[in-house]
Amino acid sequence: MSLFVGFKGHVINRAFGPAAGRLRWRPALSRLLCTSSEEQHRPSTLRHLASKIKATGPIPVAEYMKEVLTNPVTGYYVRNSMLGADGDFITSPEISQMFGELLGVWILSEWMGAGRPKQLQLVELGPGKGSLAADVLRVFGQLRPVLGEASVSLHLVEVSPVLSRLQAQTLTGSGSREAAGEDEPVYRRGETGAGLPVSWYRRLEDVPAGFSIFVAHEFFDALPIHKFQRTARGWREVMVDVVPNRPDQLRFVVSPSPTLASSTLVQADERRDHVEVCAEGAVVVQQLARRIVEDGGAALIADYGHDGTKTDTFRGFKDHRLHDVLSSPGSADLTADVDFSYLRRMAGGGVACLGPVTQRTFLKNMGIEARLQVLLRSCSDPSTRKQLISSYDMLTDVAQMGERFLFFGLLPRCRLAKPPTPAGLKLERTRSPAPPPVAGFTELSFS
Repeated sequence: MSLFVGFKGHVINRAFGPAAGRLRWRPALSRLLCTSSEEQHRPSTLRHLASKIKATGPIPVAEYMKEVLTNPVTGYYVRNSMLGADGDFITSPEISQMFGELLGVWILSEWMGAGRPKQLQLVELGPGKGSLAADVLRVFGQLRPVLGEASVSLHLVEVSPVLSRLQAQTLTGSGSREAAGEDEPVYRRGETGAGLPVSWYRRLEDVPAGFSIFVAHEFFDALPIHKFQRTARGWREVMVDVVPNRPDQLRFVVSPSPTLASSTLVQADERRDHVEVCAEGAVVVQQLARRIVEDGGAALIADYGHDGTKTDTFRGFKDHRLHDVLSSPGSADLTADVDFSYLRRMAGGGVACLGPVTQRTFLKNMGIEARLQVLLRSCSDPSTRKQLISSYDMLTDVAQMGERFLFFGLLPRCRLAKPPTPAGLKLERTRSPAPPPVAGFTELSFS
């Protein structure tokens, strides 16, 4: 059956400590990265970080990112609503409804490919304002006969209280309620207008077991990364330090000796001289793989990224512009391109990995051009038609998001297995049937 309905870097110079004697930290940048005088952040994030560094020494970039983004008191994601025209960046679901609609079709396609289980849990990691989930659920509503009697539920993994309230308003209106205790695994519950249950979690491991389709759009790029530099004495970790005698300024330095991370996280066959490794991303992708193997389902990851080719991609965004990552910590988003070759390696052999393919390829394979024509035929307003075309261009154009975003899939290995030959048939002279195609990663025809 056919179904159809501000881009987020600095260069690190090589500077290393002495081989022996008292350890010294050398600046890793010829230009010190200074903070601004934004007083509202200095009493919190910056002073907290400066005190921590003075007490324990320079901290890994991963620890810096975690403190800046998700500290329970001062974290950027905890305190701010950063999405949309008034925030620091805009994501694809806010650009066009077509993006979420086509992902909804992908989810239904994989649910059907799994044999139409009686349960379908849609799990979104880092759901933004809830726009993507809303568009997906609208597709579910339009294709309700396809779902039949299947039990459908929505599960959102979100650490930001501010964003969870926005998501609740988008998806449930005023029909959500917070848990009585802060340590409850489900900290908010609600129902959509159509009666679908929605649950919020701080951790992926708290989402109930069961057949699930996982979606992670611009989630992995915000997970903390370790940065490593190749030196004459081996790999060394890049750290964040306070500028001597300047407690209001931060700088990058290179560790003079190996750290646990530099000794364990860099691959033995690594050829790049500078590499970023997201250990938390490895944990998440391993959790996804394990759940897919045990309970069935699939995962779709969409993000800025590369396939093991880039080096220094760590950057900040504020007011839709690039922002110095060490300036006014807590006032801007921090991100790094996702290394999909690393995720593929960490996922292990229990699942099949597809991609990465460019967003342009994925959306075109999903039929975005046909969807655009349907919307244009039903719209007579010139300004709305212009907006639809502009949104399509932004999502697919090579110079915009078309090739900067990549799509990556995790599927059960049996999903790509060739169908069994019916007993009693002799097909020696015919080709074996091909595995069923996977939407988005394969060019499909729509009728």
